[in-house]
Formats: sequence, structure tokens, C-alpha cells
Amino acid sequence: MEMTFYSLGAAEEVTGSKHVLEVDGKSFLVDCGAFQGSRAESDRKNRNFGIAADRIEGVLLTHGHFDHCGLLPLLAKWGYRGNIYSTPATRDIASLVMMDSAYIQARDAEYLRKQAHKKGEKFDWAPLYTEKEVIEVTGQIMGVSYRRPFIMGDGVRCEFYDAGHILGSAMAYVTVKKDGGERAVLFSGDLGRKGKPIIRDPDLPPAPDYVVLESTYGDRRHDKPADALGTLAEIAKRAVANRGKIIIPAFAIERTQELVYYFHLLVDEGEIPEIPIYVDSPMATNATTIFQVHPECYDNEIHEVFIRHHKNPFGFNKLHFTASVEESKALNRMPGPAVIISADGMCEAGRIQHHLINNIEDPATTILLVGFMAQNTLGRRIQNRENEVKIHGTWFKRRAQVENINAFSAHADYVEAEEWLDSLDLSRLKKIFLVHGEPRAQAAFKEYLKNKGRPEPVIVRYGETYKLA
Repeated sequence: MEMTFYSLGAAEEVTGSKHVLEVDGKSFLVDCGAFQGSRAESDRKNRNFGIAADRIEGVLLTHGHFDHCGLLPLLAKWGYRGNIYSTPATRDIASLVMMDSAYIQARDAEYLRKQAHKKGEKFDWAPLYTEKEVIEVTGQIMGVSYRRPFIMGDGVRCEFYDAGHILGSAMAYVTVKKDGGERAVLFSGDLGRKGKPIIRDPDLPPAPDYVVLESTYGDRRHDKPADALGTLAEIAKRAVANRGKIIIPAFAIERTQELVYYFHLLVDEGEIPEIPIYVDSPMATNATTIFQVHPECYDNEIHEVFIRHHKNPFGFNKLHFTASVEESKALNRMPGPAVIISADGMCEAGRIQHHLINNIEDPATTILLVGFMAQNTLGRRIQNRENEVKIHGTWFKRRAQVENINAFSAHADYVEAEEWLDSLDLSRLKKIFLVHGEPRAQAAFKEYLKNKGRPEPVIVRYGETYKLA
């Protein structure tokens, strides 16, 4: 039995997860994510796939975020006809995310074509894939529940365990039995955190020989949730006093629903007055519906503490979902106080950019950042509190206040990740491979794990092959 592992994305970077496990020359792909960053770099990396579709025996999808599922239609477009395995909730969310991406790409192509025509320039950019191709690849996704083993190939078996990251997120526990031996490789996917609302804590799979572990927050701790709720309440009160807007760039899946839940909780507890909250993202609206039809993923807290008081934990009297472009534009003419939650989470596309254009120069506005901002994104520049930022080719003075609450992160920080490792049976552990992290964070996490007595972790480099003995 010969086993090797290598990464074609999220190696010394955070986005674009694509990992390959090879067993006796047969390739199994774990995640097929799109790279997110500057437009030119993203386009170049996403078109350079790195592996021929006909070499892939099977695909595992850990969860439905764009940087884990966003290139599945391209894989199918290039000839992959096999199964894609995920949990049922991930299948629904990934379908939504990929369809939204296809729609945005089509709109971008139309916009860029018009701009090129005005300038008399040649235009030859085409979307990565179409909505039709999304529908076709969705038909290849097989929903498999947690803790239900399934066969991927000769001697290759997988079982999903709850990663506690977003609805339906999974760790993939892959066992390979050949020549009388067995090896187990645990892919963490994006590892979640204990005590988050709505979804369950990260699960504890059986003993692995190898762990492929994300390291997004390898050098940072998160704020405590109680402190974060207090900060959120203070920001809301300030917006009411200043009659300002709170603009929140948030991923449409998990983060938006969690924020709505927290605002609902603060109103219930009398901590803040009811403020109009607008979820301005068609995908977030649809994702909230998906949350409602997958209660099997909820944790006990939301069942026992919240649902018995409220039929819908994701909505209350002052919550509004915008449907049309006209409704979205109207939000920019509306006076505050108001909360506007809109995608994209890193501010690189979507309606959030228009809300920033209309509000970033207003001192009464607060831009509230609640998630990771990758390098070279508009979100990272705002997080760095740059005095001027370029949006849609125009420079804007940043007069809005910028607040950052990292307690809402869906990723484990380095202490939480090590505590999760410590809860596993590591009697068989030979190696930890670090993926999905920026170099500085990975270097710090590697040192931290070594000091905790773990086998020296390997920081995975793009395209470098690692033999699994």
C-alpha cells in the first residue's frame, strides 16, 4: 500500500482548499474550493486547477463555503463524472453558494464587457462556469449523514463527523485497508469552536494516524462570547444615539444567522432597543431557509432555550429580508439607526460594496467586521483602517468607524484547536499537517504544538508531496 498527500490550494494561504490523498496511484480530492483575493490573482489561480479531472476517483466536500466548494462546477466541466460526498445540509448550502457565484460571474462579465466597450478595448474574459453547470454538478453530490461510513474506492472508506464550523460542516475520517494494514487520515476541514449558538460543538472522531489540520487562527485568540455580546450591544446603542448605520459584511451562511440570533437575544434581554435589521443578500435569505429545514444540525441550547420561546430563531419583528435590487438601493437613502448585514464577507463582491460606497465616508456609520479577512481583500484594508480605499475603481475617504469582533469567528483559535486535538485518541498519531493558514500564523501554531509535545507538525507547501507510511 502506497499513500501520499499533497495540496493544490490553502497551502500557506487561507482560501482555495484543494487537498489530494493518493492511494496506490488513485486520487481522492478533499474539497474543491475557489481562491479568494484580488480579482486578477483569483482568476489566475482558479483557472489553474492543478490536477486532471480524469485522475480523480472520488471527491469529499467538508462544507459549503465558497473557498471549499466553489470550483466543483469547473471540475465537472472538465470531465469529472464521479460522486461528490457531503452531508445533506452541505449539499444544499453548496448548491446555493455555487449558484450565487455563477450569477455574480455572469453579472461581472456583463459589466466588464460594457466598460471595455466604452473604452474601445478588447474583452475576452469569460465566467468560470454557468448556472446550468452548477445544476449539473449538484446532481453529482450524494448526501451522507454524520457517522454513516461509506466506501469511496477499493479499500478506502470515509465517515463524516461534525466539525462545528457551519451548518452541515464535517471532518472527513478516511481509512485505507490494504495488504493487511490500515491507515487513518483525519481531514479537519474548517474546525469550529465549542459553545457556539445554533450548531453543535466539534465532534471527536476515532484515533487517526495523520491529521490534516486547518490553522487560520494559528497565532490569535478569540474574544470571549460574553464580552463580544457586550461590545455588540454598545455598538448598537451608539448607532441609536447617533442615528447611524451599522454596516456588517458577513458571510451569508452561518455568520448572518448567528448575528441575527445575537441581536434577537440582546433585544429579548432588554440590553438594546429594537433596531431595524436588514439582511441584504438573496443568498443569506435562502440560506436562512436552509437552516430552518436542517434542525438535525442544531445544538441542544437552541432547541431547549430558544425554540421553545420563538418558533423562528432567525427572525423577529424588526428583521427584514430585501428581495430586489431596488429594495437594496433604498437602504442607502434610508436614515439611521439601522443594521445592514450583507455579503460578501470579505467585501470583494456583492451588495456590500454598494453599501460601503454610500456609507464609508459618513462618521456616523460603523463598519463592523466579524470574520476573517484574507490578504489583499477590501475587507483586510478596512480592517487595517486605511484612510482611503478603492471600490469599483473610485477612491473613498474612510470616515466611518471600524469595529472588529473576532468572537463570532467560526474557526477555532490556536488554543481551541490544540484542546480539540488533546481530546482525541492520539495513540496512533504519526504526523500533523497544517493547511489553510497564512505563513506567520502557521509558524506560530507549529511552534505552539511542538511545545505541547505533539509530533513536529508539517506546514504543507503547494504541490509538495508527502509520503504517508
